[in-house]
Order: sequence, then structure tokens, then C-alpha cells
Amino acid sequence: MAVLKTVLTVLFIIICIALTVIILLQEGKSAGLGAISGAAETYWGKNKGRSMEGMLVKITRVLVILFIVLSAVLNIGSF
Repeated sequence: MAVLKTVLTVLFIIICIALTVIILLQEGKSAGLGAISGAAETYWGKNKGRSMEGMLVKITRVLVILFIVLSAVLNIGSF
């Protein structure tokens, strides 16, 4: 049982580090001055789900779900 808890803890730390890095790689949500001239309607603005930014958002969602599940499992197993 201690081995499983150690493995889950190491996995939890790796997910925490990956989540921090992925969040820092993402752009801010504010449009800035580009919204005034309509620059948000470019190719990348329309296809955001298939771009690098869209992929980072999807990876962030998966890592957040894993973070929540692992934190709950580690918390339940602690008493």
C-alpha cells in the first residue's frame, strides 16, 4: 500500500509541474488593441481549437481533471 501511495504522490508532483508549465505557456485572454481593428478574426482566431493554443487548453483541462482526481484519492487514502 505504501508503494502505491508513493507512486501516486510522484505522479501527482509530475502533474503539478506540468500543469504549471502549460498554464504559463498560454496567452492571456484579453484581446488588447487587436479587438479594435478586428484582428481577432484572423485565421488563427477562427481555428483556435486546432491551433497550438487550443491544444494547450485541452491539455490543461485533462491535467486539471487528473489533478483533482489524484488529490482526492491521496486525501482519502491519508487517514
